[in-house]
Amino acid sequence: MIDIKFLKENPDVVKENIKKKFQDDKLPLVDEVLEITNEYSKVRQEADDLRNKRNVISKEIGALMSQGKKEEAQAKKEEVSANSKRLAELEELEKDLEAKATKIMYVIPNIIDPSVPIGKDDSENVEVTKYGDPVVPDYEIPYHTDIMERFNGIDIDSAGRVAGNGFYYLMGDIARLHSAILSYGRDFMIDRGFTYCIPPYMIRSNVVAGVMSFAEMDAMMYKIEGEDLFLIGTSEHSMIGKFIDQIVPESELPKTLTSYSPCFRKEKGAHGIEERGVYRIHQFEKQEMIVVCKPEDSPMWFDKLWQNTVDFFRSMDIPVRTLECCSGDLADLKVKSYDVEAWSPRQKKYFEVGSCSNLGDAQARRLKIRIQAEDGSKYLPHTLNNTCVAPPRMLIAFLENNLQADGSVKIPEVLRPYMGGKEILIPEK
Repeated sequence: MIDIKFLKENPDVVKENIKKKFQDDKLPLVDEVLEITNEYSKVRQEADDLRNKRNVISKEIGALMSQGKKEEAQAKKEEVSANSKRLAELEELEKDLEAKATKIMYVIPNIIDPSVPIGKDDSENVEVTKYGDPVVPDYEIPYHTDIMERFNGIDIDSAGRVAGNGFYYLMGDIARLHSAILSYGRDFMIDRGFTYCIPPYMIRSNVVAGVMSFAEMDAMMYKIEGEDLFLIGTSEHSMIGKFIDQIVPESELPKTLTSYSPCFRKEKGAHGIEERGVYRIHQFEKQEMIVVCKPEDSPMWFDKLWQNTVDFFRSMDIPVRTLECCSGDLADLKVKSYDVEAWSPRQKKYFEVGSCSNLGDAQARRLKIRIQAEDGSKYLPHTLNNTCVAPPRMLIAFLENNLQADGSVKIPEVLRPYMGGKEILIPEK
């Protein structure tokens, strides 16, 4: 959410930003907010005048009473009573107008960074850099669930009977590999100086509203019936929510946290063949990272965060590339975002395995997170998040890039301590 003061002073800038995001249907909202804020100013001015008048009359009543002028004092009291009734109406109107303006401001997209490429959707995202040499072996790379089944490592049919579509059982070495990747991801981020955290897996509606747009919430979040609780779709939401309504001393910045959690998503909509199996599912696990920092430091932290993911995948010799998300592909709260994509030898293309985002001060403004500087002044920090690794999707890239001609799967050296020293997995089928 952008600063309403900024919108009032720069309505044309806000409108141009909306156009860059190809959301022209939101253009009237800017004028609507301006009308509401103008009305709010008038209402507030009248309310302030009545409050001042009440104070003056109260003193006059005291003076009249001391002079024994009870009838005149009573007339003044009746005037105060009439003003109080009008003041109560104005105060209620203030709240109503403020709520209307806030609701609209939640829909108006954040101001994107000037470096963001302009484009309508993800087809116009821009490749930044490739890391590692993508290889297509001279033997067949089966679909990832077929690879897993050779190790008796997945059971989707049983999961379907238990929970429906979009769920899975991971078994044996594949399940162990899944856990090994998460454990390695945890230690990788701790070694990068991040504080390890296991957050709540449910969050209240005020936190949901503070960290994401309503459209995202509807498409992603599962609501707990009868409770003001939602299952998290990603742990960065509960991690940023940790600081809701807090005043953080500037000396404690930056806050750098890495979290493990399961994640739950509706994943609305139809998906193609490459999103069968464990690519797009309702339940998965993830190692995440978040940063709360000074505004001037957020570009530096943005580059550090996505580089962490690149380094993590490259440590297992998986080729990756970074894509900069264009304006139309950015969620409304985001200022700038990179996707990290891993190479798929079977598909002969890259696919998304992580996303890094700078949200500016939008989440901090919504959640009322403030920083107290050494001089006592307060300001809003910037918040950032990034995926370190999200198996089982990462398993697709891992299995395809480490599958050998004989059907075995090579275990990279960095993962062997988490796999009981195993150097290779031998298929059972």
